[in-house]
Amino acid sequence: MPSSPPVDNNGAAYFDFRAADRVPESHAWTALNEEDSAPVVAAAAAPGDDAVPVVDMRDGDTSAVAVAARAAEEWGAFLLVGHGVPDDVLARAEEQAARLFALPAAAKARAARRPGGSSTGYGVPPYLLRYPKRMWAEGYTFPPAAVRDEFHRVWPDAGDDYHRFCAAMEEYDAAMRALGERLLAMFFKALGLAGDEVTGGETERKIRDTLTSTLHLNMYPKCPDPDRAIGLAAHTDSGFFTFILQSPVPGLQLLRRRPDRWVTVPAGTPRALIVVVGDLFHVLTNGRFHSVLHRAVVNWGSDRISMPYFLGPPADMKVAPLMASGSPPGSKAVYQAVTWPEYMVMREKLFGTNVSALTMIRVAKEEDEET
Repeated sequence: MPSSPPVDNNGAAYFDFRAADRVPESHAWTALNEEDSAPVVAAAAAPGDDAVPVVDMRDGDTSAVAVAARAAEEWGAFLLVGHGVPDDVLARAEEQAARLFALPAAAKARAARRPGGSSTGYGVPPYLLRYPKRMWAEGYTFPPAAVRDEFHRVWPDAGDDYHRFCAAMEEYDAAMRALGERLLAMFFKALGLAGDEVTGGETERKIRDTLTSTLHLNMYPKCPDPDRAIGLAAHTDSGFFTFILQSPVPGLQLLRRRPDRWVTVPAGTPRALIVVVGDLFHVLTNGRFHSVLHRAVVNWGSDRISMPYFLGPPADMKVAPLMASGSPPGSKAVYQAVTWPEYMVMREKLFGTNVSALTMIRVAKEEDEET
């Protein structure tokens, strides 16, 4: 008797992207909001204001800090080069991710997200199940510290494939965490929080020492009709900031405002990492460094792998604006303190409204005038 096909966390059979010769109605995407229908600016032709900024950490501390700060203020994202992460570390991580996605569906399904909205495992993240259509993508989410437990489900015999995969992910995790601490120090300096008088400040030190991380491996398979599908719908990241390692295949797009248009992030810079500012860093910097709407599109000719590494606060930390020593007299906090879980509840409530959860924790204008 033939075995049943593996099912995802919504009880549906896994969709075989590689066997698809058309985009079925279940994955046929129609714009859900005005942002999704904004025009696209091609990466290769992006001039002036639409050229995605590049931060080179080899440019010297002062210069790199200034460029990173301007990019975070004006874009909420940038390409990071000269970061010092060895090419072979990035190459091994991408190679192992590709090998993982090449496994048969039944093997991948052994690590399926568990019922009840599990935030880790293989399959569709719970919040994506709320969209009326599915994305043209598959992925794994896991805390890097638990990689060996998580992927023992994929390779229960714990053979060479298992050990090579886990070693590559642990190596990638160590490199990204160290880089995250360096970038955080640059951001603090840009905010006026890294001068001699505040170096080692209790709040800044706590943030640095308690950063939490999550790794998501994405595969965006080539698509027979890219205009009818989307890899990942427009969203902001919720944490502090995200490093993204992507294949040399364009697909990530950032929304530029006034007028709204999607700008494709170049994918041809060898071993460049993309940095995306998240909502809670928007709060932490009192709105100076802003989060950015971004999405992933698919293409006809090539698969694309993306490996976002999310950094954020621990669940019990109240994130509130850090008022720099150099802030203008009378400066006030624009946002109320909030924990990451509290913020995610707000995002859930506003899902599908095109309203940012940041508006729910913004200090009311009347309150500003009274304080």
